[in-house]
Amino acid sequence: MLTDLIIKNFAIIENLHATFGSGFNVLTGETGAGKSIIIDAVNLLLGGRARGEIIRTGEDDASVEAIFDLSNEVLLVQKLADSGLDNGDELLVRRIVARSGKNRIFINGSTVTLVQLRELTRDLVNIYGQHEHQHLQRTETHLGLLDSSAGLYEFLDDYRTAFSRYQQLKNELSFLDIAERDRQQRVDMLGFQQQELLNAQLKPGEDDDLERERSLLQHAEKLTVATVGGYENLYSGQQAVCETVTVVSKQLESLEHIDSHLGTLAKTLKSSLYSLEDVAFELRDYSEKLEFEPHRQQQVEDRLATLDTLKGKYAPTIAELLSYLEKITIELNGLSDIDGHRDHLKQQLLKQGGLLVDSGKLLSQEREKAADSLAQNVKKELFDLAMPQADFFIRFVPLVEPSHDGLESGQFYLAANPGEEAQPLTKIASGGELSRIMLALKRGAPEEDGVKTLIFDEVDAGIGGEAATAVGEKISRLGQEKQVLCVTHLPQVAAFADHHYRVTKRDSGGRTTTVLSVLNFEDRVAEMARMLSGSQVGPKTLVHARDLIEKSRALIVA
Repeated sequence: MLTDLIIKNFAIIENLHATFGSGFNVLTGETGAGKSIIIDAVNLLLGGRARGEIIRTGEDDASVEAIFDLSNEVLLVQKLADSGLDNGDELLVRRIVARSGKNRIFINGSTVTLVQLRELTRDLVNIYGQHEHQHLQRTETHLGLLDSSAGLYEFLDDYRTAFSRYQQLKNELSFLDIAERDRQQRVDMLGFQQQELLNAQLKPGEDDDLERERSLLQHAEKLTVATVGGYENLYSGQQAVCETVTVVSKQLESLEHIDSHLGTLAKTLKSSLYSLEDVAFELRDYSEKLEFEPHRQQQVEDRLATLDTLKGKYAPTIAELLSYLEKITIELNGLSDIDGHRDHLKQQLLKQGGLLVDSGKLLSQEREKAADSLAQNVKKELFDLAMPQADFFIRFVPLVEPSHDGLESGQFYLAANPGEEAQPLTKIASGGELSRIMLALKRGAPEEDGVKTLIFDEVDAGIGGEAATAVGEKISRLGQEKQVLCVTHLPQVAAFADHHYRVTKRDSGGRTTTVLSVLNFEDRVAEMARMLSGSQVGPKTLVHARDLIEKSRALIVA
């Protein structure tokens, strides 16, 4: 549940702190006061697009911050803990948009990416604005709304898995037909590449070994001088180091009876002597292994040049060259038996097509059942929304070819009044009817997404009178199950609210800013009166406003 919203330097909002309660929260105010700007700010916290023009004139950045109570959100708390963002039963989300472009996002004080923000907040809030009308007016969304409302995800996933495999086989067969036309050219090219790589007789790690050998060959003289000379200086030459150390050690040893410390030094020299002798012998052995064939260096250079040529043509490493050789060998084998491969693919495609149709028919059957249930629920909701004679249903049309979404298309149809022929919803519904149908869908087929906070941004546009009262009652009853925030211009809707907020504009120091006020009962009556009659608020209007609130309360209690 959204408990606090803090907005700074966002559009015309300078500094706003709102505290929301459970149930039905309503925001009212004159046009242009900034009600929808508040919703835009919430949308920013859900991962919406950040634009530099939202920053208040004269400021370097804008920030939006929200606190959510997660006391009943076990899964989300666990998700935060798994991400190292745990903060008990509270979630603090903050987003800063800067003119410099250095935008920042924080969750419980830790910096996160936009992808992480969207992932973690998608289960918190759903915003339904007037754009939802456009959503309903796009035919391609209707099947998705049906599947979502009926929870047909498992059937749809099974179908899409079968469809994906079917498409893959079709693409492979199509590619094979193209390969047939260009097969000989392809065979010639791959055959040349294969033979070139085979002739090279590649060995894993060969280039590294050759590089090391080249280094030895390039420094052969230095290696010989260092190892042979080192052996002679340490051990075999005249006045060798080992001989000198031996002499000194014996001299010190002979004086041990005079000073025991000299005996200790003699032992240290003997120990060092053994190490020096070991080094000398290793140098001798190393020098004896040094064999430099006269033409070996040129052979190494030629081989490395060959490998470099192949790397430049096909792949940057020997391992990748060998992998490429294996790949083209498999392709050549396939091209050499293209007819057999084609027959095999056709058999697989035929079998997969059968599985696709079976899966699609099962999905279609579930949709038929779900469509009947959805239509009945929506018509029941429309009856309560002052459309008692409306007929609503989903018409399915079989497709010539299976699609990603099934074997049929689906479209909502509506007959708003008795005696009228049902027409596609996208063609005949008015703005007010779309508002009510959308709310009917939310009530009659709620999405089982676990979201606890719903925001309605003027979804009641285009309706009034009895229909507006019905919309207010529906949203209020929805508020008994979830937290609801609603921006509205209709007093019939606002009358049902549990918490009422007024959004106003104020001029201060030559600047305009938006202010949000929590209304007590009397302030609420005054605001409702303004909504009923505009600026001309009289005693009768106040009585009407008070009566509207009391009747709305009684309707909900009943």
